[in-house]
Amino acid sequence: MWHPKGATVRKLMEDYSRSRHQDGGYQFVFTPHLSNATLFQTSGHLDFYADGMYPPMEMDNGTYYPKPMNCPMHCLIFRGRQRSYRELPLRLFELGTVYRYERAGTLHGLMRIRGFTQDDSHIYCTREQLQAEIISLLDFIVSVLRAFGFDDFSFHLSTKDPDKYVGSDEIWAEATSALEAALVTHGLEYSVKEGDAAFYGPKIDIHVRDAIGRTWQLSTIQCDFNLPERFDLEYVSNDGSRQRPIMLHRALFGSIERFFGVLVEHYAGAFPTWLAPLQVRILPVADNHEAYAESVRRDLAERGLRVDVVEASDQLGKRIRTAKLEKIPYVLVVGDDDVAASTVGVNARGAEVERGVSVTDFIERVTNEIAANPVVS
Repeated sequence: MWHPKGATVRKLMEDYSRSRHQDGGYQFVFTPHLSNATLFQTSGHLDFYADGMYPPMEMDNGTYYPKPMNCPMHCLIFRGRQRSYRELPLRLFELGTVYRYERAGTLHGLMRIRGFTQDDSHIYCTREQLQAEIISLLDFIVSVLRAFGFDDFSFHLSTKDPDKYVGSDEIWAEATSALEAALVTHGLEYSVKEGDAAFYGPKIDIHVRDAIGRTWQLSTIQCDFNLPERFDLEYVSNDGSRQRPIMLHRALFGSIERFFGVLVEHYAGAFPTWLAPLQVRILPVADNHEAYAESVRRDLAERGLRVDVVEASDQLGKRIRTAKLEKIPYVLVVGDDDVAASTVGVNARGAEVERGVSVTDFIERVTNEIAANPVVS
């Protein structure tokens, strides 16, 4: 369950993801949470991933499963009508919730759960477009991670598991070469994780290092020559022949839940102002300052700031300590002098207290600080 503060951060993440995908030429889709077993037989999930799926549900018209991945349904969307080479690359995007039966002993907070939402995209392109698309995706992913405050990355190329794969050796070699060439073209150092790929294609995993040096796997780019074959996906090429597209799987955050958990760890709960669920708290010194505190709150809220007022029912020192424990970026204290002069006392997280700051100047300062971040600008 997402409580209001966590849901505020999640909404910021999702809104930013939607905005970036819209600007990047992606088409938005939505797919159902349940599907008939025949879909996962076609995709190969029941042959190679059944242990990671929830048990089947027997219904009056067949056997159904909660979807463990969004990709089979995106293939159905591609296959829904005849496609032309002029439509490629076709980029489909979904904030899609998936369900995976993780064993109880492997569950770990937000980092490993049984139901989660991916900012999931599947890109269908020609062989000639493949490498350029992967290079573009690497740029896209790194820019998103940097926007959220990460700047230390590592890249890992996962290759075929010889005991668990579908498709020909030649197809796997071509997909692996395309991913590797994109990394080299980007000038990126990377490691090779032999045999670590999913059964349907090799992939690049992007890891980030947080503020205290821990490494987290987040984003993935996966090349797939297999699902287009299994779903018999085709497009009409410029010479009129029918060709098989190449499919790329890609998630920027990995999952919303895991990315949120990594953000909490990275910032130790002290989110930067643009990301903080509550950006400003206003504390009236006494009861007779509450009306002014409320008027300041309205002024800040009208400028889009997330702000609240805590009434003077407890001692001021206690309320300030509580706000600091909540790691709120700005605590404003208002008393007699502030009421008279339309000012506030500014207690910024990690900084010295400022007295007599005009409300207008404070609003300008904070809104400029927030606008400097690309997620909310």
